Amino acid sequence: MHYRELEREVVHGKKHRAERPPQSFLNELVAWGRVAPSDIFEPRGYNNVYKAVFRVLGPYHGNYHRRAVMLEVMRVLAGYESSWVWTTGVDLHPQAEVKTATTTEAGAWQVSANSMHLAVELKKLVLARTGSVEPLKFQQAMKKHHTLAMEYIARLLRHTIAANGPVKRHDTEIDHYIRRSAVAEFMDILSPGSTNATFYSGHMSVHFSALGLWDRPDKLGRL
Repeated sequence: MHYRELEREVVHGKKHRAERPPQSFLNELVAWGRVAPSDIFEPRGYNNVYKAVFRVLGPYHGNYHRRAVMLEVMRVLAGYESSWVWTTGVDLHPQAEVKTATTTEAGAWQVSANSMHLAVELKKLVLARTGSVEPLKFQQAMKKHHTLAMEYIARLLRHTIAANGPVKRHDTEIDHYIRRSAVAEFMDILSPGSTNATFYSGHMSVHFSALGLWDRPDKLGRL
């Protein structure tokens, strides 16, 4: 599949180098986004991702829009945290936190096992998919089982951003890279014809006066 806006650069948070997401990663993200249960994209909690990025990507107009917003945050966050490498291990940069099996980061979104206590559904998800919530097995699963890793970070972020520094500090970190135009491209892939845009080669070339488009629900149609 050919992408345009989804291939926009993200600067890695520690390497400070602009990189583009590999198509293979985008393909997996899109494939999961198409079939992921709708409840994943309903906001929960108080300090969730939808509230955090509202100024940049809101307002939201239905489940498909929130789904696309989540995918865009996931796209950028994986680049910022791991250069989109599924098998990334512990963050080797200096940190104040002492690393244990429970606090060690793992996977493209650099989640750690202690985040499971933030929502009952997270522990249930990991247990159902892996048969264990043991920290070392959690780390292995976040690196190896891509659909689990995607569902885990999405469910975590829709509950709270407390466990994810780049989203918690979004205004100085990921807000620089998340794009309305990428959300629009995700929406077109997930639900063709759902946005008003100029199409090219099966996808959209957004001629965004469109920063205003998302602020005008009458121009979005029914989602």
